[in-house]
Amino acid sequence: MSYRAEHWSLRKPVIRSRHGLVAAQEAEAAACGAAVLRAGGNAVDAAVVTALCLATTEPWMSGIGGGGVMLIHLAAEQRTTGIDYSMTAPAALDPARYPLSGEEGPEDALFVWPRVVDDRNMIGPEAVAVPGAIAGFALALERYGTLSWAEALAPAIETAERGLAASWYATLQIAFGMNAGLGRYPEARATYLPNGAPLASQTPHAPLRRPLGRLPETLRHLAAAGPRDFYEGETARRIVADMAASGGPLTLDDLGTYEAFEVEPLAVPHHDGVVRLMPGLNAGPTCAQALRTLDTRLDRAAGLGADVYVAWAEALTDAYEHRLAHMGHDGDASGRGCTTHLCAIDAAGNMVSLTNTLLERFGSRFMLPGTGILMNNGIYWFDPRPGRPNAIKGGVKPLNNMAPVVVTDPDGTGRFALGASGGRRIAPAVFQLTSMLLDFDLDLEDAVHRPRIDASGDGKVAIDRELPPEIRAALAGRFPTEVTESAVGQKLFANPQVVMRGQTGAAPDEPFAALNAAAAHVQSPTAAVARGG
Repeated sequence: MSYRAEHWSLRKPVIRSRHGLVAAQEAEAAACGAAVLRAGGNAVDAAVVTALCLATTEPWMSGIGGGGVMLIHLAAEQRTTGIDYSMTAPAALDPARYPLSGEEGPEDALFVWPRVVDDRNMIGPEAVAVPGAIAGFALALERYGTLSWAEALAPAIETAERGLAASWYATLQIAFGMNAGLGRYPEARATYLPNGAPLASQTPHAPLRRPLGRLPETLRHLAAAGPRDFYEGETARRIVADMAASGGPLTLDDLGTYEAFEVEPLAVPHHDGVVRLMPGLNAGPTCAQALRTLDTRLDRAAGLGADVYVAWAEALTDAYEHRLAHMGHDGDASGRGCTTHLCAIDAAGNMVSLTNTLLERFGSRFMLPGTGILMNNGIYWFDPRPGRPNAIKGGVKPLNNMAPVVVTDPDGTGRFALGASGGRRIAPAVFQLTSMLLDFDLDLEDAVHRPRIDASGDGKVAIDRELPPEIRAALAGRFPTEVTESAVGQKLFANPQVVMRGQTGAAPDEPFAALNAAAAHVQSPTAAVARGG
């Protein structure tokens, strides 16, 4: 028997403007990034400011205790570059500390791994990898931004000092975290679970603001001391002192030797464009493989019907079989959960697609008392089964799920940038949206509202209930399938954000202009697009 948890008809209009736009998973942070555009900053400035603010307005998804990847499209140079600031396992991490418990992982887990004793690869100080966010944001600003480090941190400091707004959605996220171990550690418990329950506001129009521990103080110190203080200075020493006191393997050497780095993106010719993706131990190579496979199976002239959804599912299934069997630090790197994704575009056409994550909701659930930093659980990305290409190992990067995309014309002119959060469901989402926009030239609003599928390595194809019966039947004739739907708390088809260059259409103040356009995740009550002018 089939049950429906929620059944809403949701529409969220695409925003068009001659000026810059920021699309993010949380409206207050998007507004901070848009304010930077209005003040004359570029898309890189806006993206970094938005990402830093998300650490204080959406702390369960990302933060300075995490890491990520970003693509930057430079319009004047007709060039796209990537910055990898993903997380690395501490050098002293011992794989023997993560024995299998003999149990299968939870049915709704981010990965298909078996369970580890005490969940120590998921929860607590032994789940923490070396964070890269501060290094990545600083590198992007230094090379391609216009703001100083202190200027970029100022909006995040302001939002941190105001405290977390205890909206109904924040209360929901904290309740999910409470069920997943958020209350195990004193600092996180005091911040998010006062009196043993999720913080909540009785006044929806003036929500309670909850202090974020020592995080505002830490951000102020980093603004004055500079980004390397996180890795080599007083902030680093406080991080390591708290880790050592709790039995975590992260050391000063781990922090001091960490560096973000710039990379040449993968360039995959597809239809009449070129899809730019991150190389390395992320989902960029998986998307690239799926796109190459799709080229051999897609009949664009037949339109976007059941055969296309089958071709998408086949391409994703093949790509994930390769990913899970071969990709990892000891396998094919193809180059050098809960997460947040944002996209920014400025009036000149520069674009950024940025993914930052703690991995799971509230990361390791371990909040450092000396700094107020909520730390990632990046060790959960590793396959805990010994001998696998992505097996747990000290000093290396795990295979992650992030997949920002920039699509250009063959000459390098930017067309659109997109990405998503949602763990292993990220690659299927960005792959399908890229195909909708590039193979079938869908209007952006049509694309982001169109139901999708998910085929991300768990042996079946998840089908959005809103897809027509003939598409569901065609998929069920080819694959094991599960008909399902997203709900407010569980986004089963990932959470995409998109910006686009050169859209034509009516905007209230510019009816005949060539416009930028942006779309935020339709089903999220907090995702929004903010105008930079």
